[in-house]
Amino acid sequence: MNVLFVAAEAEPFAKTGGLGDVVGSLPRALRQLGIDARVLIPHYGTIDSNAYGLTHNFFYQYERPQGVADVHVSKTVYRDVPFYFLRSWPFFDHPYLYTDLNWDTERFIFFSQATMGAVWQLRLGADHETGAWWPDVIHVHDWHTGLVPFLVYLSRFEPYWNQTATVLTIHNMAYQGIMAGDRLAQAGVPPRDHPVLNALGRSGDLLPIAIAYADKLNTVSPNHAIELHYPRFGEGLETMIWARDRDFCGILNGLDMDRYNPETDKAIFHQYNADNFRTERIHNKRKLQELMGFEVRDDVPLLGVVSRLVEQKGIDLLAPALRALCIDTDVQVVILGTGDPQLEHEMWRIGNDFSWKARANTYFDPILAQRIYAGSDLILMPSRYEPCGMAQMIALRYGALPVARETGGLVDTIENYDNADADYGTGFLFLWEEPTALLNTIRWAIDTYLHRRAAFERMQERGMRRDWSWHHSARQYESLYQKAIEVKRSWMKE
Repeated sequence: MNVLFVAAEAEPFAKTGGLGDVVGSLPRALRQLGIDARVLIPHYGTIDSNAYGLTHNFFYQYERPQGVADVHVSKTVYRDVPFYFLRSWPFFDHPYLYTDLNWDTERFIFFSQATMGAVWQLRLGADHETGAWWPDVIHVHDWHTGLVPFLVYLSRFEPYWNQTATVLTIHNMAYQGIMAGDRLAQAGVPPRDHPVLNALGRSGDLLPIAIAYADKLNTVSPNHAIELHYPRFGEGLETMIWARDRDFCGILNGLDMDRYNPETDKAIFHQYNADNFRTERIHNKRKLQELMGFEVRDDVPLLGVVSRLVEQKGIDLLAPALRALCIDTDVQVVILGTGDPQLEHEMWRIGNDFSWKARANTYFDPILAQRIYAGSDLILMPSRYEPCGMAQMIALRYGALPVARETGGLVDTIENYDNADADYGTGFLFLWEEPTALLNTIRWAIDTYLHRRAAFERMQERGMRRDWSWHHSARQYESLYQKAIEVKRSWMKE
């Protein structure tokens, strides 16, 4: 089976969040199952071609209503996965992944159209290293590549295209590529004739187009798949999810267990594993306390926050809870992240007002992030919604117990503490979107850390030993691809 991932991001080349992590790691797991998975992303100006060994692979011209576009495709093989990088002036030459919505909409419409040309060039053998290649499945991600399923649908009577299925993964329903109708028309894209799209007035929005025309679709956790059926999380598209319910599922994201491994991670101060963490992990806490300018103490609970500082992540709930905690509790807090300027300022104020016990680092540093996971006792994740979330899996892998809201993939990955001997549990969950609910849950976690240390350590060990790898999820994607192929090719028999 041949599968082409088409996405806006892929770690390590271009990444702003979980989308990049998935596209950067899932194809490798699929290749280990014998699937020929490859990736196509834009060739942004931020990508260091020399560092990753990119070489020019092929060139073609794509005819647009505005004129002929010269398209250059480069390639590298990273961790056994072929990655292709598409560039065409003026769309992906500048040093930014994303700009404003208007320009990004035009850029990614072009990227989707140019993808069709790149796939055809691969069929003609443009990649001289591997010869002629054709995907059985094109796997698109979020609104950026949401036009591709419709373009494949338009070509359904053409040779080769009539054998190719499409799969859509929804990473974040909140971003939909809305009001793209005029730009679609300017790009020469025919009108959409899907009855549900037209009934909802969404035929000019890119993510709804993908939901309507993909052969199969999924989101990134089973619980979030349920949530997307209802208005609270469906973002106005719950009707479309119900309409595609038989073709829709949730598959939990995995984690790169080689990259996120406290036994080999060179970014952290001191390596350890699930066998010796009770004596060896503490060295990371001490060094992190020293780095943040805190008093070096083993007994004080150290709370970590590694997050985008935005409302979706519940940072507006976290700010008053942390302030109350710093006033009356012996605790230390390390915050790392960027986002909404007002919420960044709120975090900075907490660090400024309680400088001896709180530090807000309003930037992103991947090395410091690893050190926070390895040195903190608790990781705070009060997300208002979280399609999957990877921070909680990384935290558990490194022995930090999450305090999280009961939503999305957090429900699928965190077992709530049984408030006893920890025969069950890997963290602390709350439901209500209220600062008081978060504050009380943090206090519960701190009390467990201070007075039920054996139970706390049992949960740490359980989390560290959990298999977060992509293997199981890759098998589910393999099954999803096969079903998509069957749907596409059964249509051909009718």
